Amino acid sequence: MTAASAPAGGRTGAGLGPSLAIAGALFFITGFCTWLNGPLISFVRLAFGLDDVNSFLVVTVFYVSYFVWALPASRILKLTGLKKGLAVALAVMAVGAGVFGEFATRRWYPGALGGLFTIGGGLALLQTAINPYVSILGPIDGAARRIALMGICNKAAGIAAPLVLGALVLGGIGDLSTTLEGSAGSAREALLNSFAAKIHLPYLAMAGLLLVAAIGILRSPLPDLKVAEANPEGPDEGRSGLHRSIFSFPHLWLGVVCLFVYVGVEVMAGDAIGAYGRAFGLPLDQTKFFTAFTLAAMLAGYVSGLIFTPKPLSQQTYLQGSALLGVVLVAGAFLTKGYVSVGFVAALGFANAMMWPAIFPLAIKGLGRVTETGSALLVMGIVGGAVIPQAFAILKQHYDFQAVFAALMAPAYLYIFFYAWRGYRAGQRAVAAA
Repeated sequence: MTAASAPAGGRTGAGLGPSLAIAGALFFITGFCTWLNGPLISFVRLAFGLDDVNSFLVVTVFYVSYFVWALPASRILKLTGLKKGLAVALAVMAVGAGVFGEFATRRWYPGALGGLFTIGGGLALLQTAINPYVSILGPIDGAARRIALMGICNKAAGIAAPLVLGALVLGGIGDLSTTLEGSAGSAREALLNSFAAKIHLPYLAMAGLLLVAAIGILRSPLPDLKVAEANPEGPDEGRSGLHRSIFSFPHLWLGVVCLFVYVGVEVMAGDAIGAYGRAFGLPLDQTKFFTAFTLAAMLAGYVSGLIFTPKPLSQQTYLQGSALLGVVLVAGAFLTKGYVSVGFVAALGFANAMMWPAIFPLAIKGLGRVTETGSALLVMGIVGGAVIPQAFAILKQHYDFQAVFAALMAPAYLYIFFYAWRGYRAGQRAVAAA
């Protein structure tokens, strides 16, 4: 069965396996590039002599680029089609990796941030295409299971990313930090220049691999599915000629807010965990690996999701349980200290794992011809990964960092619970009756 003749709801049979394998490779690339941000915060903090607020610009700029480029990405995809659009996305990311590596080596922070912004723009295009694609490869009610499988690829890469960067670039960072405290003038600058130069080759290699992947996508058997056909608005749309605007789907807009707070808590548990550990006075040579612990917990969460969704638990029921678990773990982090508290933060990875796989398909369900625009709006919600961690970096300068962490995280999980309980159904009766 070809993509053109596939029924609404996606592909089945032999055609599904290769498509999922290619999508899994793209999610691996996405995860590797995204979860480098955690250890990069430690890198720029030392290489550029920054405080927490300015070093957190790494994640701020990266996730703001999603907000800026998501809607343009949806228009680009309509012009290029799926395969060419994915190849363009990978090529843009390759340019960004090269720019970051070059300017980070030169220790010019605005240029390095420009590279991260470019990588984020490529990822915005990639995410806008690949998430709805995986959602409609099969029945929408089982989309969480497919996205969970993609999440395993994503978080396996995320576990590898801080370990690779830690080994190639951040080795001995604690000793270097101590040495720098007793250095000044040209000797200090020589040490910092030598440290910054270690980032160049890894990012140059990354740029080359991304270009190879872009060429591979163009030559791959990945089909161009029409998401509007595979995710119809409803049986009355074709019969009555009714065409509803993007503003007619309240469950989508509530889903955008849900993804905003979700990505915020995901980045807090993953990328900000190093800063959280440093606030307890834990050694820098240990905190640089904390992101990998969070992602290991997320990997376990994806495996759990594959086992329990969509049966015996629905996507929304599992999401409710995950949100409540998040509240419990945030309370545990607040009430404990040191490594135990950090352990509760890392365990949030398990609670977070199935949130994106559940929220995204619930939010785009029934969007019909505006599915691409809805997907872009949801990708714009990724900007929460810029706003919430930066709020943490600023507020913890004035208030107890554990209290700030809890005050930002607990309400976010409660809103996610609301969306899984009621929010995803907003307007659905009106759609059915239209």
